[in-house]
Amino acid sequence: MQIELSGRRALVSGSSQGIGLAIATELARAGAAVVVNGRGADKTNAAADEVRKEVPGAEVTAVAADLASAEGAEALREQVGELDILVNNLGIFGAKPVLEIDDDEWRRYFEVNVLSAVRLIRMYLPGMMERGFGRVMNIASDSAVVTPLEMVHYGMTKTALLAVTRGYAKAAAGTGVTVNSVMAGPTHTPGVEDFVHELVGDDLPWDEAQRRFMKEHRPYSLIQRLIEPPEIGNLVVYLSSELASATTGGAVRVDGGYVDSILP
Repeated sequence: MQIELSGRRALVSGSSQGIGLAIATELARAGAAVVVNGRGADKTNAAADEVRKEVPGAEVTAVAADLASAEGAEALREQVGELDILVNNLGIFGAKPVLEIDDDEWRRYFEVNVLSAVRLIRMYLPGMMERGFGRVMNIASDSAVVTPLEMVHYGMTKTALLAVTRGYAKAAAGTGVTVNSVMAGPTHTPGVEDFVHELVGDDLPWDEAQRRFMKEHRPYSLIQRLIEPPEIGNLVVYLSSELASATTGGAVRVDGGYVDSILP
């Protein structure tokens, strides 16, 4: 199956590293012109260089903007213009006992993980609908349906993204625009490496720490390992294409079989 995204312009929020960077790379590999985004110019420019290194000749634009604020979203819009593909990947996570999460922390997680996506969809969806083509993907998580005790505030935001996705998909009904959630499972990123060591101890070699983390904290994974970021990028590339024109309003899983349910 050959997926061709030449002529399409894509934005991946929070793409200076990890899953977002992998998604941007795979979109570029399929021919899309890609906008990478992060809060700081140095990391964002380095991410753009990394995509160019992996995909020689790729059209890559780096835009540093804090999309957790309305001002940052407006600044990005001024630099980027219209889009064909929007991937809301920006997100934060961290372990904290649920009874110790205060109001400010609840608000911060909602603003970064949910409201940033809502703002960008509100900005770009009308233009997509007018042109008769568009792809919006919200990067959710297995935590949307399997609430993790160690980070309930994170799980809450991913559950909210499923509702946001379904609502905007209904708003775009019949226009040729699709809106989906991508439910990523436990994924191997630098931030997750830190998280794993935080939970199982930092004195273990990485391979052993990963095995212990999966056994003790994610025992229902059917692949029994962390997902590699390009595996998520591959699904995003498919959903961005014409081939996925009948898939919308869904929560599409790339979770390693972690969620023990036939449906999300």
